[in-house]
Amino acid sequence: MARPRKPLLSRDRIVAAAGRLVDEEGLEALSTRRLAAALGVSGPSLYNHFRTKDEILDAVADAVSARVDLAMFEPDDPRDWRTALHDWAHSYRDALADHPHLVPVLARGPGRRPAGLRVADAVFGAMTAAGWPPAQATRIGALMRYFILGSAVGSFAGGFVDDAAAYDPADYPHLGQAHLLAERRAEVDEGAFEAGLAALLDGLALQFEAVRREAGRGRRPDVGPGAASPGPV
Repeated sequence: MARPRKPLLSRDRIVAAAGRLVDEEGLEALSTRRLAAALGVSGPSLYNHFRTKDEILDAVADAVSARVDLAMFEPDDPRDWRTALHDWAHSYRDALADHPHLVPVLARGPGRRPAGLRVADAVFGAMTAAGWPPAQATRIGALMRYFILGSAVGSFAGGFVDDAAAYDPADYPHLGQAHLLAERRAEVDEGAFEAGLAALLDGLALQFEAVRREAGRGRRPDVGPGAASPGPV
């Protein structure tokens, strides 16, 4: 039998093509019509694999979540909870950096997406295994997502133009070097992420010491608002 002239349509091909379209043109560019044209198929053929455009978008977002390294949360990994969070945060941010248009979708939470749920499960499980009470482990997962996703929304340094004339010292006496930020974008943004992550983890380390002290006294360390809401995020 002769081979088909075009590769057979599959979920993976649809997700890959949809991801390229979003990466190149943004979320607004994704439509079943555009996607079918990019794949060289008729629009209705997409519905043999996905019921709606939103399902396709969910699959694209989940493919990004699947790229996040979770090895540091495995039971046999030697990293402590702080180092694990640090390394995971960088892996998560790296995955998002390649697909910034998908950040708003991922920010809505994992929903029913399998890879997204595995991320939430791994973080929550590792924190409770380390000794964090469930409700606090939930809050740690939430605040880490806020921080990582927020850092991926846009570039601080990239938001400044490289024209020195835009920063008249009469109006902006402290922005005399602001025009240099754009060319140092990677250095500034990476440094800001690492500084913020270190401050966040330092604060959590202090909280963890308090948790351990309270546990040593036989007290529940997680009494108060939100204490009855354990579970992964």
